[in-house]
Amino acid sequence: MDTSLKGPGEAQKHDGSALRIGIVHARWNTSIIEPLLAGTKKTLLASGVKESNIVVQSVPGSWELPIACSKLFSASQIQSTQTSSLSAGDLLGSSTTDLTSLPTAQSQSQTASTAPFDAIIAIGCLIKGETMHFEYIADSVSHALMRVQLDTGVPLIFGLLTVLTEEQALMRAGVGITEKGKGHNHGEDWGAAAVELGVKRREWAAGRIAVLESVHSSGMKLGSLNRNKGQRYINAAQIRNYITTIQAVMPEV
Repeated sequence: MDTSLKGPGEAQKHDGSALRIGIVHARWNTSIIEPLLAGTKKTLLASGVKESNIVVQSVPGSWELPIACSKLFSASQIQSTQTSSLSAGDLLGSSTTDLTSLPTAQSQSQTASTAPFDAIIAIGCLIKGETMHFEYIADSVSHALMRVQLDTGVPLIFGLLTVLTEEQALMRAGVGITEKGKGHNHGEDWGAAAVELGVKRREWAAGRIAVLESVHSSGMKLGSLNRNKGQRYINAAQIRNYITTIQAVMPEV
């Protein structure tokens, strides 16, 4: 029985059918990258993300991941703006008697394929060698990816393996086997994280905050709220009301 405390915890289920996800992967250490990429895409598809809304780009190595992720997101913003401009032109140019030229339901359903990315996953693998090259690259790329995430406001999932041996890399790509058993493909976790953060980012941008079904300390139900695919969301005023209610029941809060 595995008694390790390390791990991502129970995965949350989110509907990724409306999301557009970008993946940028390094080509260095291909035998590790390929199963990680496959595991990532497997989870994205299982979460409802359409294959046409998964964009995969590659770069030579992990050093190039930050700039590639940054520019890929910028490109998706430009693409979205251009598509919106074309759609507006189609509407303005259509006659009130020529209904066939209006956007169809099918074209509207495909807008996610040209929308800005809801999340981007950076995948790379650094294996320590005989020099300090490993430390310099791992540290610089890690900090740069975080900066890209904060600067753009788009979730950037950290899919960079920084391992000491090839065996460690194989185990984390789900293709290695030791006396403890087969390794776990971390790409599956990255795909799940991208969907979760992509969905949550959209909700946060709309001013909606998911709340728990109950307040454990007081045993209170939060009541009837707006539902969206099984989630409960509240606005700032509702949050203040709940805090007031809880404080009335538990003055020490």
